Amino acid sequence: MRASLIQIAVDEGESVASRRQRVAALVREQAGADLVVLPELWTTGAFAYEEFGPEAEPLEGPTYEAMAKAASDAGVWLHAGSIPERTASDSGSAAGDGPLYNTSLLFSPSGDLAAAYRKIHRFGFDQGEAVLMSAGRDLVTVRLPGTTLGVATCYDLRFPELFRGLVDAGAETLVIPAGWPERRRAHWTLLAQARAVENQAFVLACGTAGTHAGVPQAGHSIVVDPWGEVLAEAGAGEEVLTVDFDPAKVAATREQFPALKDRMLGLEPPRR
Repeated sequence: MRASLIQIAVDEGESVASRRQRVAALVREQAGADLVVLPELWTTGAFAYEEFGPEAEPLEGPTYEAMAKAASDAGVWLHAGSIPERTASDSGSAAGDGPLYNTSLLFSPSGDLAAAYRKIHRFGFDQGEAVLMSAGRDLVTVRLPGTTLGVATCYDLRFPELFRGLVDAGAETLVIPAGWPERRRAHWTLLAQARAVENQAFVLACGTAGTHAGVPQAGHSIVVDPWGEVLAEAGAGEEVLTVDFDPAKVAATREQFPALKDRMLGLEPPRR
């Protein structure tokens, strides 16, 4: 299976509309890949909090339309990263004045929406995304020919229980778009490898380059196999990281070293 992770540089001088067109062209250039992955909030920048509201879109908005067309043109499965999604209000207003979500979109090679995932863990410690965005509630997996994807986003990477839930739902390849800051790049690599090892799954983690609202991005998108071996890693700038991997290695690893069978569930907390 061939995956291409497009590590997009977010330049504050580039309009969202221009970036959307540029990224669609990059996706089309990946014809021949099986799966293409984009980063988190690449339309606005993950730390450009003041842009979330003005640039928010309905689920089937301009980014949806551009990425659906690009996936169909390239004939690839496309994890289109995430967008700030503006939902309808409880009153059903057509103006879209409901809550915001950090929402990932995944398209089939025909351009149909295969899944949408609203980020569960929002970053910010009572500010930024944690205040501006609502939390998703649902785990999302998608069956592709040869593997089942488990979908997570950026800060989710720090919460192993989410990935256990995805594995229990059948995930074999974990796809994680992110806007991870450069100052915590060591955590990015460490956690990507940890999630691969503990879940005996492939990890495809796609970050951004550039600077988001004054926050330098880590870049260094990474692909890790079920034993924790790094198969490919990007640098700091914009690039396309392409790697071939064998999804059958997941089943072989879990059979050869069946650690997941030894999980102890339902343990009682210590008595005081």
